[in-house]
Amino acid sequence: MQGTGRRSVRVLVLVLLFGLLSGTTAVAQEPPPPPNPSDDDLLRSQESVDGRAGEVARLTAELAELDSQADDLQIELASQRENASAALADLQAAQDAAAAAAARAEDARVQTEAATVAIDEARARLDDFVAVTYQQGLDTGPLGLLTDATSPEDFLARAEYADLIARTQLQAQDGLERARVGKANADSTARAALEEARDLEEDAETAKSVADEALAAAQEASRVQAEKLAGVAAQRGRVQELLAAAEAADAGLHAQRQRFGEWQRRMEAERAARQRAEREAATARLASEERSSGLRGTAAVQRVVDRAMSQIGVQYVWGGGTGRGPSTGIPDAFGSSLDRVGFDCSGLMLYAFNGAGVDLPRVSRNQFHAGRKVPIDDIRAGDMVFYRDGGDPIHHVAMYVGDGKMIEAPYTGASVRVVPLRTRDLLPEATRVL
Repeated sequence: MQGTGRRSVRVLVLVLLFGLLSGTTAVAQEPPPPPNPSDDDLLRSQESVDGRAGEVARLTAELAELDSQADDLQIELASQRENASAALADLQAAQDAAAAAAARAEDARVQTEAATVAIDEARARLDDFVAVTYQQGLDTGPLGLLTDATSPEDFLARAEYADLIARTQLQAQDGLERARVGKANADSTARAALEEARDLEEDAETAKSVADEALAAAQEASRVQAEKLAGVAAQRGRVQELLAAAEAADAGLHAQRQRFGEWQRRMEAERAARQRAEREAATARLASEERSSGLRGTAAVQRVVDRAMSQIGVQYVWGGGTGRGPSTGIPDAFGSSLDRVGFDCSGLMLYAFNGAGVDLPRVSRNQFHAGRKVPIDDIRAGDMVFYRDGGDPIHHVAMYVGDGKMIEAPYTGASVRVVPLRTRDLLPEATRVL
C-alpha cells in the first residue's frame, strides 16, 4: 500500500512538472507520463527528483518571463518604426504639394513672359502707326485730311480714310492697354504662386526634418533593442543551460522532456500543415474568384481574407508590402531591407483589401480611420483590429479571420501567421471597411 501511494505521488509530481515545462494548462495537449518506476527505484530517486522539481519549475517560469520581455521589445520597436513610417508618408505628401506649387509658379512665370511679349508687340504696332503717319505727313487731327478735299466725292473718301486711321490708332492703343493689364495680372499671379511654392517648400523641409528625426529615432531604437535582445538571449542561454543540467540529473525527467519535445514537434508539424492547407485553400479560392467580377458583401470579405491567408509564411519586412504584393522595405539597424521582400503589418492590409478594390492608407494608425468603427465584441471576419501601448499611438494592425483568430505580419524575424486574437493592448474598437 505504501509503494502504491509513493507511485501515485511520483506520477503526480511528474505530471505537474511536465505542465510547468510545457507552459500550457490544456490537459489534452500534455504528453502521457513516463512509465512508473519500481518501488525500489522510487525510493532511491524520490529525494533527488523532489529536490529538483522546484528548481525546474523556477527555471521554466524564468524562461517564460524572458520570452515575454523579448516580445515586448519587438512591440516597442514596431511602435518606433510606425512613427517613422507615418513621418515618411507626411514628407511625401508635403513634397508632392511643393512640387505642384512649383509647377504652378512656373506656369505663372511663362504667362508673365507671354504678357511681356504682348506688350512689346502692341507697343511696336503703335510705334509703327505713329512712324507711318509722320513719314507720310498725314494730319490726323479733327479736320486734317478733310480741309484739302477738292470735291464732294473726295471729301467723302477723305472722311472714310480719316475714320479708318482713327480706328487703327484706337485699336493699337487699346491693344497696348490690354497687354499692360494682362501683364499686371500675370505678375500678380506669378507672385502669389511663387509665395505659395516657397511656403510649401518650407513645409516640405519641416516634414523632412520630422521624418529624418523619426527615422533616426527608429534606427536608434533598433540598435538599443538589438542590444537588449542580445542580453536577453544570453541570459536565456544561461538559464537553458541550468535547465538542461537539471534535466540531465534525472534520466526519467530527461526522457519525459524528450518525449514532450517529440510531441511539440509533432504539434508544430500539424500546425504547419494546417496553415499550409489554409494558405493553399485561400489561394485556390482566389484563383477561382479571378474569373468572377463585381464581388460584393460576404464575397468581397472572403476575397480580402483569402488574399491575406494566401501570404501565410511570407517573411516580415519593415515598410514592406503594397496593393500588388510583398515588396522591399525600409533599411534598419538589423540589416538592409532592400534585398528582402515581404510585408509589415499595414502592408499586409494594403494587399488584402486591394483585392476588393479598397485603397487603404499606408500606416496602421491611419488605417484605423479608414472605415466604420465596431465594438471589439462584435467583430467579424475581415475587420481590422489594432494595438497600442497605453496612450502611445497605434503601432500594430491585424485582420480578424473568425473562430477567435487573426492573421498578422508580427515583427522582424517572424512571418505572416494565423494566431489566436491577442487581447493585450487591443483597442476596444475595430475598423470595418466592407
